Amino acid sequence: MGQRKTQIVVVGGGAGGLELVRLLGSRYGRKAHDIILIDRNLTHVWKPLLHEVAAGSLDANLDEVGYGGHAVRWGYRFFNGSLESIDRAARTITTAPLLDERGEEIIGRHTIRYDYLVLAMGGISNDFGVPGVREHAMFLEDRPQADRFRQKLLNACLRTNHAHQTGDSEAAVRISIVGGGATGVELAAELYNAAKALRHYGLEVFDESKLEVSLIEAGPRILPALDEKLAESAKHELEKLGVKVLDNTQVVRLAKNEVHTSTSGVIEANLIVWAAGVKGADEIRTMGDLELTRGNQIVVRPTLQTTIDDRIYAMGDCASCMLPGRDRPIPPRAQSAHQMAAQVFHNLVRAQAGQPQQDFVYHDHGSLVSLSRFSTVGSLMGNLVGGRMRVEGWVARMVYQSLYRMHLIAIHGWWRGVTLIVIGHVNHIIRPKFKLH
Repeated sequence: MGQRKTQIVVVGGGAGGLELVRLLGSRYGRKAHDIILIDRNLTHVWKPLLHEVAAGSLDANLDEVGYGGHAVRWGYRFFNGSLESIDRAARTITTAPLLDERGEEIIGRHTIRYDYLVLAMGGISNDFGVPGVREHAMFLEDRPQADRFRQKLLNACLRTNHAHQTGDSEAAVRISIVGGGATGVELAAELYNAAKALRHYGLEVFDESKLEVSLIEAGPRILPALDEKLAESAKHELEKLGVKVLDNTQVVRLAKNEVHTSTSGVIEANLIVWAAGVKGADEIRTMGDLELTRGNQIVVRPTLQTTIDDRIYAMGDCASCMLPGRDRPIPPRAQSAHQMAAQVFHNLVRAQAGQPQQDFVYHDHGSLVSLSRFSTVGSLMGNLVGGRMRVEGWVARMVYQSLYRMHLIAIHGWWRGVTLIVIGHVNHIIRPKFKLH
């Protein structure tokens, strides 16, 4: 009987998880190791692109990564499922039954052993306990949610177009976005880009003037991750498009087609999008006995190992990592997940070699926010201009696009990543500007 393989299980195929299994598969292959990726979806779409998928500006079918094909290419196994529980004593996890759209079971509850476990499940939108959010708002956390929003958006545009054709000149598509961070701001701008394209798709009397977008932020300004001048520049660009930016506005309750606020009264909306913060999934509290924050994030040491089990790591949005000398945890950004994936990979290699674990060092490379084709603003961290440089316009847009290209190289390797970048550039030129289906 052959020696049992070392089994490394990664839960979550987001940016960090997918990069990690590629690194592990590339190093170890299938000879002495069994690398397993578990995700409830069959494909991966880079989360910063979801606002474009939601607005219809991006066809995710051209940009998504199928886990099955990627697994074959990089020497790991993919298992379609979601985490239900962790048994640390037995070093096993249990996945929940996989159901189809009718609720019928496809795959039953499954137990998978591990020698090392990496939790990279991402996060969900934080509703902060506001009544009505889960019942009346939509979220942009994954591809199915983005697709659902796009279909509802198109339906609303079709109804408004028909209303104008039958004499109702006051009809409009009213969208309220709660949360003035990057997701909310980028979606608000992308909606106007999509609306402008709709006139070429059979909506003869519909254009961006029939769109009313409200961006609601509880804090004193949108984009708190950027400096005040850049945030003000972004606000100015949004208002030029027609977005009504409401800062210092607390949402106290959501109802059907209504956003109730503390200072601006009731805002009517055909569609409500909640993009106000990140937390861990509520289900994680019943999965095991790991230490969690109040926001359901898994507390990890600077090595990215969980505080109570050296064989379990957590990274990305589902993890809370407080590094020495910092007054707050690592922010939930794509660049954080990317850097954490590299550190977890190195620490897994060191653990198997009996070497001490190394602490994660976070490098803040800045923040960039795309206002669709209209503008891009942001700040870059590095060795330029004393460590920080404010960028706007085409320079920022080029850097923003390069982030996705770096992601493609990270998950596909250098040669295939560059090939996909070239193909993607050609597709961008010839693809439709709005996806109807």
